[in-house]
Amino acid sequence: MIKKILITGASGLIGAQLTKMMLQKGYQVVHLGRTKKQGEVKSYVWDVANHKIDSEALEGVTTIIHLAGAGVADKRWNEARKKEILDSRIQSTQLLFDTLKNINHQVESFISASAIGYYGFTMEETVFTEDSNAGSDFLAQVTRQWEQEVDKISSLGIRTVKMRIGIVLSNRGGALVEMAKPIRLGVGAALGSGKQQMSWIHIDDLCAMFMKAAEDAKMNGAYNAVCDWTTNADFTKAVAKILNRPLLLPPVPAFAMKLLIGEMAAMIVNGSKVSSEKIRKTGFEFQYPDLQSALIAELIKQEGV
Repeated sequence: MIKKILITGASGLIGAQLTKMMLQKGYQVVHLGRTKKQGEVKSYVWDVANHKIDSEALEGVTTIIHLAGAGVADKRWNEARKKEILDSRIQSTQLLFDTLKNINHQVESFISASAIGYYGFTMEETVFTEDSNAGSDFLAQVTRQWEQEVDKISSLGIRTVKMRIGIVLSNRGGALVEMAKPIRLGVGAALGSGKQQMSWIHIDDLCAMFMKAAEDAKMNGAYNAVCDWTTNADFTKAVAKILNRPLLLPPVPAFAMKLLIGEMAAMIVNGSKVSSEKIRKTGFEFQYPDLQSALIAELIKQEGV
């Protein structure tokens, strides 16, 4: 039987690629967003702020993939933006919980995005696993509260999986595009000490991981959606080498990053080593198992070669 998948936050970087890959694999996909759309992929409407959802959205759906949430790096953080980042995740998850609790449905699994920000960003040498404690900074607390809301869905007898996503490598947006811009212009440099660890994953592997979570009934709980880690300095050097650009400037000091983007700088000048051992033990195989292959796949696309 062809599974029917409902994706929230489908207009984002991950949602758009996941939709494309799922359609290629033969899934029936529908979206849940702010506007109703017809076409190859129908989009139903929800109004998270007013706790309303189109009753047709869940008809025949067996799996929900929940990606919705205000972009963490889209705007400078102030108290209002921080509240929006938290509320968008908490309230949307609560709306889905209340809907599933109160209607007849066929949903068997709920796969939610989360983030490696759960562990906090430090300069420690600790390798974080899914059993590690949550950090204490803003993003760690957002992610912890988000996961607590997701966990409530498992109380409805629905298999629940939380994918703690690392730095996603894609040519369509996100960290790689922003980091490559100054390197292309010949003004690239490591950020902060350059020693901070970046736990990364290629976007196609991330989407394949979500598909495995939808298909594999044995998967439950939290999984680190990363492949490997490298230092910011080594990542920057690898990008420059592939783009054939020089790296002439010294690292951008941490204080300068904080002046430029405020409190958000903490997640850039600090980092974390995050283990992918648990997802590998499910039998998941990475298409891009090393940084070189992942970067070439995306940076060469950007160059138009």
